[in-house]
Amino acid sequence: MADYVLSAFTWQNGLLFFIWTVITLFAVLGFVTYAIYFERKVIGWMQLRIGPNRVGPLGLLQTVADIAKLLMKEDIIPKAAVRDLFIIAPALTFVPSFVVIATIPFSESITFADLNIGILYYLALSSISTIGIIIGSWASNNKYSLLGGMRSAAQMISYEIPLVLSVVGVILMSSSLNLRVIVEGQLGGVWHWNIFPQIIGFVIFIIAAVSELNRTPFDLPEAESELVAGYHVEYTGFRFAFFMLAEYVYVFAFSAMATVLFLGGWDAPAPFLSFIPGLIWFLLKFSFFVFFLFWIRATLPRIRVDQLMSLAWKVLLPLSLLNILLTVFAIEIHKWIA
Repeated sequence: MADYVLSAFTWQNGLLFFIWTVITLFAVLGFVTYAIYFERKVIGWMQLRIGPNRVGPLGLLQTVADIAKLLMKEDIIPKAAVRDLFIIAPALTFVPSFVVIATIPFSESITFADLNIGILYYLALSSISTIGIIIGSWASNNKYSLLGGMRSAAQMISYEIPLVLSVVGVILMSSSLNLRVIVEGQLGGVWHWNIFPQIIGFVIFIIAAVSELNRTPFDLPEAESELVAGYHVEYTGFRFAFFMLAEYVYVFAFSAMATVLFLGGWDAPAPFLSFIPGLIWFLLKFSFFVFFLFWIRATLPRIRVDQLMSLAWKVLLPLSLLNILLTVFAIEIHKWIA
């Protein structure tokens, strides 16, 4: 009888988890669809253009039409490509981008996986996408694709180091790798948020994360003017869509992670505003980071490869180490005073 109850309990939990996973998947796909639309609209307004305005009211169905067209295109696998690796690379790039969302606490009651090593989980899985890009570029058997993959490997591995070190200060201040605990340590208003004591780490995190996303001004792996389309130049149809989907899912994940680590997650800016649901505050902060990514794409030019690598190794890495040192000093001084 006990075994039956246990199995029923496990079955119900599994069903509930599956339902939440499907809901999250559709929510993320909806975000990707309209993030692309708003990106095109925002950049159009900033550059004195109209943006999408033909398909649907105000062009709201333009991205839907683009995706439908992309999915109906022929799936071409080059004759000289390494077929098995060519096929698996897009999935290897996309799957980690979706899986990392599981550990992000969106509010006090909405968390899919409350892991004690949430930050480590996020950083470890997100780095797997680099492997997918490298495999896809090499398996394509195209020189432009290979150059894009080599650029991506150098860029993403280089910026992974300051990205990881930039969050060490937050970990030291909260004494935990659990994202929920980190948010709870910032509750009580804007003056408790980590962005102020960790302003150096925050700036490093933003710069490194933009580079990890391969977005302007760090979009060298897929530089259209130099490499045609970079690492995904040989991909068509739904496999190409997987690469694009992974990029925008990481926009979602990065914006959510920045909100959790530095802007207090679901915390209200002031205690008297706490009557507004925490999920609303989270979405507002999250939207700020998404808009920021669109903004810099519309305004900043692509930098050179040597500037890219110099920034990572000569500027961001020393600054991230300095931030850790200053954080340790501040914690010890606070203990000594207390």
